[in-house]
Amino acid sequence: MSTETAAPDAKAGAPDNAVRESQRERLLRAAIELFYRDGVAVGANALCRRAGISKKSMYELFDSKDALLEAALQRRIGDDAAFLLPPPGFSSSPRARLLHVFEQLEAFATSPDYRGCAYLATQLELKDPDHPASITAARLKTEHLEGFFRAEAERGNATDSGFLTRQLAVLYDGASSRAGVGADDLRGLAVATARTLLDAAGVTD
Repeated sequence: MSTETAAPDAKAGAPDNAVRESQRERLLRAAIELFYRDGVAVGANALCRRAGISKKSMYELFDSKDALLEAALQRRIGDDAAFLLPPPGFSSSPRARLLHVFEQLEAFATSPDYRGCAYLATQLELKDPDHPASITAARLKTEHLEGFFRAEAERGNATDSGFLTRQLAVLYDGASSRAGVGADDLRGLAVATARTLLDAAGVTD
C-alpha cells in the first residue's frame, strides 16, 4: 500500500488545526519508536506508514527528517528523565539519589527492547558533532542527566564534583552501550560501580 494512502489523516470535517495536531502527535510517537529501534537512518516511508499519514503531511509538519529527529529527542526526554531521575518525595540523600539513576538503568536494560541511550546512539550514528540533532542530543543529555549528577555531587560534598560528574557520565554511557548491544548484563554491575565511585569521592549520604 502506498504511504500516500496508508490511512486517512483524520475524519472528514475535522478542524484543520486538530487534524494537524493529531498527525504531528502520531508522527512523533512513530519517530520516537522507530529511531530508537532501527536507528536514525530509518526512512521517511517507514515513519509515515507507522504514523498512518502521507509523506506530504510529514513534510508539511516538519521541514526535514532531521527536524523530526530533533523533535523526537526533545519529546522523549521528559519520559526518560521521569523514569531515570528520583521522583518527587524520594530521599533527599545525594548518594541515594545518584544510585537511583543506576538502579533504574539496570532495570531498563533488562527489557528485550533496550537499545542503549537514545541520545548517545544518535550522536554515534550521525558521526557529526555539528549536526543539529547531535547538538540537541548532547544538550539534552547535559541538561537533564549530567546536570543532575553535578548538582547531587555538589550537595553530597564530593571531593571533586566536576570529576565525579564525568566519571558517572562515563559509567552511564559505557554501561548503557554495552547493555544496548548485548555485550553485558548490568544487573548488580552498574549500581556497584557507581557505589565505588561515590565512596572514592567521599559522597557518603
